[in-house]
Amino acid sequence: MIEPFDIEIEHLTYSVFPEEEDIFAIFKEGVELMKIQKDSDTHWLKLDAASEMPLFVYDIEVELIGQKINVELEKLS
Repeated sequence: MIEPFDIEIEHLTYSVFPEEEDIFAIFKEGVELMKIQKDSDTHWLKLDAASEMPLFVYDIEVELIGQKINVELEKLS
């Protein structure tokens, strides 16, 4: 199992907590911000807070976080 880790984007620190396969809980300043799911090698989806169903809407913050997660996962393999 992958341990939680931090990523930094534009001077903001996000804490990443791996959950199920390809699903990550993202915290910003100690508060849960969202859950995201890896859709493909280059695309990530935000999950609806209530239903945890993927939202098929482009979100730059989700994509940037996902790119940083990919970098961290590459380091582990």
